[in-house]
Amino acid sequence: MPKLTETFSNKLPHAKAGTDKYWDAEIKGLVLFVGKRSKTWYFQKDVGGQTKRILIGRFPIISAQAARQTALGFALEMGRGAGKAAQIGAPTLEAAMEVYLARPKLRSETNKVGMRAQLTLHLKDWMRLPLDEISKAMTVRRHHDMAGSPSAANHVLRSFRAIYNHARRTGDLPECPTMAIEWFEDKPDGRIIENLKHWWKTIDDLPNPIHRVFYELLLFTGLRKTEVFTLKWDQIHEDRIHLPMTKNGRSFDLPILQLHHEILAPLRPLSREWVFPSPKSESGHITRPERLKYNPHMHRRTFATVAMEAGVLEEIVGRLLNHTPLSITGQRYTRPSLDALRPSMEIVCLELSKRLGGEHD
Repeated sequence: MPKLTETFSNKLPHAKAGTDKYWDAEIKGLVLFVGKRSKTWYFQKDVGGQTKRILIGRFPIISAQAARQTALGFALEMGRGAGKAAQIGAPTLEAAMEVYLARPKLRSETNKVGMRAQLTLHLKDWMRLPLDEISKAMTVRRHHDMAGSPSAANHVLRSFRAIYNHARRTGDLPECPTMAIEWFEDKPDGRIIENLKHWWKTIDDLPNPIHRVFYELLLFTGLRKTEVFTLKWDQIHEDRIHLPMTKNGRSFDLPILQLHHEILAPLRPLSREWVFPSPKSESGHITRPERLKYNPHMHRRTFATVAMEAGVLEEIVGRLLNHTPLSITGQRYTRPSLDALRPSMEIVCLELSKRLGGEHD
């Protein structure tokens, strides 16, 4: 191990990937983290069976001499038993992400898995960096590099922002570096299925009956695709579909009719557990049904549009879609029963059937 002098530290090349660590030969615990664009001093020591890493500061703003003196001071404090009071350095992005995803108030497991997968894919080279080493320039550059998929770029960096700000609540971190990003304009898709008779012919021609029923149930319930993918038979009751955890972090009961049971009837003999089974999938259920020009979310938008056009109040449409009400009254006080929502479901299904040419009469 070398002595971390000013000259030695200055000559160290930046890491090509991840972070290189250089420990001082004389002061035990003094370490210089060298990333792709920055060099940062830390003091690290095991205290009470736990590794404590204390941020000293960026090089060359903090010189090697100043870092060495600071590290000696920390070593003396910890030697006297005062180490527990010393500030622990910033967590890595990976550690902060896991803490964020382990919050008591969770969204669905699917949402959790999706966030972890997206960040691991697009921010892989940041995962082992301490949060305070991720700069404004880095976030702006990464956002720009993903400009080919504007919505994904916004989503990934906003997820990073949520994780960073969650860590900031309990750690001494500066303002989130995403403040420097100029977000891409979010343009919602907004497309619906205009010609339901053509949609029905497309669905009817699908060779896989499981995929046919999948798209049919999407249209007649307005559920999200992941909610339908993961349906189990014990969630299908006579009067409702029960979702134990949804995207907005709560359970949901959707009123259903005899029509819905008739849609699902062909799948009953296929699996005791999954409504939409797939022996080729590790999860046991389908995850990638045959792609159509009508994407899954178009079915949800079509359900909502047909409901509104059939005279169902917007507030009730939101309840059927499991949207969080905007008003305090809607969020905290009103809890419409299944029986109160069922007539609206009947109106929507009747209107959809008419537009299909009576296929479900």
